[in-house]
Amino acid sequence: MWHDKREGVETVNCQWRKSSFSTDAEGSNCLELAASGSGILIRESDDPSVIIKAGPTTLRSLITAAKRGGFDQRA
Repeated sequence: MWHDKREGVETVNCQWRKSSFSTDAEGSNCLELAASGSGILIRESDDPSVIIKAGPTTLRSLITAAKRGGFDQRA
């Protein structure tokens, strides 16, 4: 499910976190996560206005697929 800040996704009190594996010096090449009362919010640091909301099970499936290389052939 895609959301945009202007559509009312509550991000004011979110504490965004990014992976310690994010090695880009400017910090613009990573995903950021934040806990929300209704799920987990995900955004890309170079375009923080676009936010995806997912539940824990969906996020776990996404991470598992990425670790297994499930998205390596997609561009």
